[in-house]
Amino acid sequence: MKTIRCLCLAGMIGSSFTADDNGWVSLFNGKNLDGWVQRGGQAKYTVENGCIVGTTVLKTPNSFLCTKKNYADFILELEFKVDPGLNSGVQIRSECFDTEKTIEVNGKPKKIPAGRVHGYQVEIDPSPRAFSGGIYDEARRGWLFDLKNNEAARKAFKQNDWNHFRIEAIGDSIKTYINGVPAADLRDSMTPSGFIALQVHGSKTAGLQVRWRNIRIKELKRKASTETLILCAHTTANCPADDYQLLFDGKTSAGWRSLKGPEFPSAGWEIKDGVLTVLAGGKGGDIITTKRFHNFDLCFEFKLTPGANSGVKYFIDPEKTKSVGYEFQILDDEKHPDAKLGINGNRTVGSLYDILPARKDKKVKPIGEWNQGRIVVKDNHIEHWLNGEKVLECDRTSPEFKAHFEASKFKKDTGFCTRTSGHILLQDHKDQVSFRNIRLKELP
Repeated sequence: MKTIRCLCLAGMIGSSFTADDNGWVSLFNGKNLDGWVQRGGQAKYTVENGCIVGTTVLKTPNSFLCTKKNYADFILELEFKVDPGLNSGVQIRSECFDTEKTIEVNGKPKKIPAGRVHGYQVEIDPSPRAFSGGIYDEARRGWLFDLKNNEAARKAFKQNDWNHFRIEAIGDSIKTYINGVPAADLRDSMTPSGFIALQVHGSKTAGLQVRWRNIRIKELKRKASTETLILCAHTTANCPADDYQLLFDGKTSAGWRSLKGPEFPSAGWEIKDGVLTVLAGGKGGDIITTKRFHNFDLCFEFKLTPGANSGVKYFIDPEKTKSVGYEFQILDDEKHPDAKLGINGNRTVGSLYDILPARKDKKVKPIGEWNQGRIVVKDNHIEHWLNGEKVLECDRTSPEFKAHFEASKFKKDTGFCTRTSGHILLQDHKDQVSFRNIRLKELP
């Protein structure tokens, strides 16, 4: 198995900024605003003690300090500290034109005035709402990914203190982290590239401030014909502390084998353009990781075909239980009959199969589009996430869990509730289902 350590640098670096040996580029030199230009309102931007400081001014609209260069695929990291009464944000892939522009929003034309900064904004929100890390579409569509259902991210924000953002924009995927906690996970393709900007929101109070420091970016290179990120194999000192193991390298079956034997299936599974696909017909059978896992944070993407059924299982012991284990259900809820079976929807997509149902208000992408799944296991605590939102949480020692288990098809498996480790399994249910970006972080 490979470990994600760093991401390859793409493109030429603007002369205003300097790159280190690992591809990280400092967007702010700590001394002046070279490489930046102000647009929109007239808020004050100054440099103080190695920080960019934005200060509110009365009777002026939203202000933006923008990079002169545009960026497409990248990882952006920065720190910010904001006064409690000030809303702010970090624009990414944003635009501003000298003439009026008309775009289509929900099938209707929308005019964007000349000189109006617009695009994706990673929210800085010190209000009780605490949406810092959510994604707002400035001057276009409004909220694209709020944090109503992400309590962990809302709690991660530190009032009157420095906070850290990590923003990953890769293809149509935008993911954000606040102080190391996953916040937003969005799929959107309206704007593939644009500038980065630091916002000072219009305010009725003068003198409120937001500060930014340690602003750095790493541009990423993708194969033109695929959505697969090209990964560097070497280790660097600047890798994030929360590295994930890459369980699927996008090219080979390394790290995987058949549930029934030591080799990877010779038929029934296809690896192409960074995607691992189980083909219709059931000729391949289930596959499992060659390694066992105990506590972990597993992230993956999956794409269904109409009427398809599959699953990601964990705590699999092929010597004792064959394919029986905990399962993140992957299913076409509309067309597959299994969605109507079980109890209260506990066989629908995102559910802990036949035991606990996923939230009924879960957000599922249409068939044929990529969905993001996530499984977090910490001793007896289990979480299922779907498209960036937690859809299920349970404690295996709780009376509630035991009651659901007793009502499930697994009730005769005496070791089911106490199993603490095992292989991860991708299910062949005789339907075509694709997987990609399968990565895992082992937890203490």
